[in-house]
Amino acid sequence: MEPALTLRMSARASLAVRRNHQAKPPKRKGRNGGITEEEIKDVEELATPRTPVIYEVVRRLGEEEMERPFTSLWWSGVAAGLSISFSLLSQAILTTHLPEASWQPLVVSFGYCIGFIMAVLSRQQLFTEITITAVLPVAADVTWGNIVRMARLWAIVLAANLAGTLFAALFCTFTPVLPGDIYSGMLEISRDLLAFGWWEVVFRAIAAGFLMAAMVWLMPGAEGAQFHVITLMTWLIAVGGFTHIVAGSMESYLLVFSGEWVWWRMITEFMVPVLIGNMIGGTALFALIAYAQVMDEI
Repeated sequence: MEPALTLRMSARASLAVRRNHQAKPPKRKGRNGGITEEEIKDVEELATPRTPVIYEVVRRLGEEEMERPFTSLWWSGVAAGLSISFSLLSQAILTTHLPEASWQPLVVSFGYCIGFIMAVLSRQQLFTEITITAVLPVAADVTWGNIVRMARLWAIVLAANLAGTLFAALFCTFTPVLPGDIYSGMLEISRDLLAFGWWEVVFRAIAAGFLMAAMVWLMPGAEGAQFHVITLMTWLIAVGGFTHIVAGSMESYLLVFSGEWVWWRMITEFMVPVLIGNMIGGTALFALIAYAQVMDEI
């Protein structure tokens, strides 16, 4: 090989090595583990949000909800009550069409998730959701003004939710919208409420309130997986036999309209204890524990 050709090839090889060396990203020493700035941004995007970040997201949501006008809260709450009524309907449809088997309750309980998926993903006002969102702003700044705003939000949304399920129960009972076997299935599921004592309802409602608050807390960090979070948490409520004020109101209304329960017993033996339990589980337990996690960081 000619010396000139050899020299040119050697020069090209040296240039290629230098270019390859220059193309490599510079290593970064220290706590970044030798990754580039672009890779650091990728890490930040993929990382789970810190607890104070989740707290701030939920707190701001509570602030926004407390500022909404009455009509917006009312009709959103009514819509949530109507949506939740589909939980009982879905359970009855599954019960009617599935064979009797040991696994049937596990599958039927997925029907309970339907109404919650409709209400939560469409951002309708659901009472057991706002027990945590409304408490965090108050816990951060305890004033009479904030307490009144929280009480106003709770009262409007709860009344609207119960009005929505009341309309749904009237519609299912006094119109021919449902086949007889489906309506009978709804009544059969609703009769489970009659088996619970007062204190049993309270403690079952505490568990349901805690799970609903946990669902709200998980949502900001579950981007793209909100559907699965809602399904898992509400399925646990159903399969565990826990009591929920809005979903349970649909069941209790049906029992009253069918003549198997009376209004005063429904209110005193179900509505009151389940409301107390849901508020304890969602407010006193989860919301205040969530605030305690971050109160020294905010």
